Amino acid sequence: MEITYASPSSTDFADGSSMPTSTRPVRIIPLQHPSTTSSSSSASSSTWAALSRWKSKVQSMTWVEWLEVFLPCTRWIRTYKWREYLQVDLMAGITVGVMLVPQSMSYAKLAGLEPIYGLYSGFVPLFVYAIFGSSRQLAVGPVALVSLLVSNVLSGIVDSSDELYTELAILLAFMVGVMECLLGLFRLGWIIRFISHSVISGFTTASAIVIALSQAKYFLGYNVARSSKIVPLIKSIISGADGFSWPPFVMGSVILAILLIMKHLGKTRKYLRFLRAAGPLTAVLSGTIFVKIFNPSSISLVGDIPQGLPSFSIPRAFGYATSLIPTALLITGVAILESVGIAKALAAKNGYELDSNQELFGLGVANIFGSFFSAYPTTGSFSRSAVNHESGAKSGLSGLVMGVLMGCALLFMTPLFEYIPQCALAAIVISAVIGLVDYEEAIFLWGVDKKDFLLWTITSTTTLFLGIEIGVLVGVGVSLAFVIHESANPHIAVLGRLPGTTVYRNTQQYPEAYTYNGIVIVRIDAPIYFANISYIKDRLREYEVEVDRSTSRGPEVERIYFVIIEMAPVTYIDSSAVQALKDLHQEYKLRDIRIAISNPNREVLMTLSRAGVVDLIGKEWYFVRVHDAVQVCLQHVQSLKETPKAADPSSEERLSPFQRLIKQRAEDSSVAELESGSKDIDPQLEPLLSRKSS
Repeated sequence: MEITYASPSSTDFADGSSMPTSTRPVRIIPLQHPSTTSSSSSASSSTWAALSRWKSKVQSMTWVEWLEVFLPCTRWIRTYKWREYLQVDLMAGITVGVMLVPQSMSYAKLAGLEPIYGLYSGFVPLFVYAIFGSSRQLAVGPVALVSLLVSNVLSGIVDSSDELYTELAILLAFMVGVMECLLGLFRLGWIIRFISHSVISGFTTASAIVIALSQAKYFLGYNVARSSKIVPLIKSIISGADGFSWPPFVMGSVILAILLIMKHLGKTRKYLRFLRAAGPLTAVLSGTIFVKIFNPSSISLVGDIPQGLPSFSIPRAFGYATSLIPTALLITGVAILESVGIAKALAAKNGYELDSNQELFGLGVANIFGSFFSAYPTTGSFSRSAVNHESGAKSGLSGLVMGVLMGCALLFMTPLFEYIPQCALAAIVISAVIGLVDYEEAIFLWGVDKKDFLLWTITSTTTLFLGIEIGVLVGVGVSLAFVIHESANPHIAVLGRLPGTTVYRNTQQYPEAYTYNGIVIVRIDAPIYFANISYIKDRLREYEVEVDRSTSRGPEVERIYFVIIEMAPVTYIDSSAVQALKDLHQEYKLRDIRIAISNPNREVLMTLSRAGVVDLIGKEWYFVRVHDAVQVCLQHVQSLKETPKAADPSSEERLSPFQRLIKQRAEDSSVAELESGSKDIDPQLEPLLSRKSS
């Protein structure tokens, strides 16, 4: 479409009262402005449209789809290939189950509980998750990080030898389950996205170091203070050095070395993958055999473990629920970040879709039912899930096999667990958490983003020296501060035209891009709202003053007459920003500067229209492309530079009609070629500038 703009004869064009003296056609794409009626009803109509889509989707769902929503296990049951999947699922379940039994006892000791509660936590939640969980490879159960969190909070309330300690751990599982279910049902899992990967990596690294040091007492042969801070742990280890005992240290070190070697071989040699899963069982068996043969008195043993399945009971001690809420929230956050992240990665590798909110609900139901059978908080394990995937698990049947194996251990094998050395269980914990020390991530962040490296360092340092809760709060706080800072100080670029094209790009990224005298083109790369509008206004004022004339072309003018704002990246604009834009328009108007808006999206344009900004600035100053705005603005700047001269009719009259037609076509052709960038044309020549001013 071709729209004709008139070049004004005076500088007073801000109020639109100038008189045209010459007209030249400028080809621009007209911007479609929404009507006032559609603008006012857009929000409600979009809401109703979303509700109607949801309603139609619900009404069109079959009973099978409803069953899949409430029982995700039906998805893999309906498509299960028994001949292909049964054998690999059985092998994967047995492999991970063999790994789970000793690990669950180790993690229970880390949590300050008796080993039997680790076995309980690896029993009922597995069956429940296999039914309600949507991941087919995730292995749930006790994990080191959650066990440390349980120990850290409960040890500050009651002594671990007290029966109340166990009741609070079971209550914590119930509370975590309720929170996970609520977040899943209300689809609020996105909240946890505000915790960056750098915070999680720094937190887990520091926690792994604290966990390893807390297990040192089983290696050294004397008690070490229970703490989540590194300084009290080290002081306690040093102060109790007089009670050092060689036998548990030697046995624990040997078993730890065996575990690390088996883990390394299992990771690096495909044909030895079974060693990674067999490591914990090997540690327990070797330690138990040694104790049975030599009966060393200086090595502490697990002791008597009750035989049989857990009985049903309702969690008690609800009077302490308020003090457990922060820890329950933290464990829920770990579940979302770790378990859901692992589950989504495994789903992508195995070619099926996974709803993170459904997954969160499945974990919550598993924790709630687990709390009825004496389990403490459980979640997805990274190491066991990796082994389950590598073993070829295809469905939740592998989780059921793990549960059956754990049930068999509870029914028939607990008398054998009595002779397991505690240093063997400690070695299992240490070998598991060594992989959480993510120093490679710190090196990567140092080379890629110093800000994320600083965040990693702050989180890990505060977690080590000030404790887990404070470390997480500081890490999340600093992470949010970075987000707010980035949002309040958005990237704003000055655009220039790439030679021979109609494309406008950041002049700092593309030094060859050139600007025009009297015109500033800026692009705002963020939503505009109350927190960043002051920064944006300040930057616009700076660009008005600080103009790089070395790359500017066009008419020689002394100041800025137009500010073109490219709004394509602006997804949202609020009322504060609208008011600030009105103020900016009035401020520019007093200084004889015109604002032009380029390519606003529909929502932003409707907001501006409802606020009256479109009419205030003028609909003719809204453009689809930056180049359209530049053409119109250049025409005005050109008219300010040149004094209008009367046309010489005699020169035109001397041309024949045929010559005038050829001249017009040549001008149109050159303009079209330059605007399209289809030919290598001298970038000095612009479609709106005469040769003498170029």
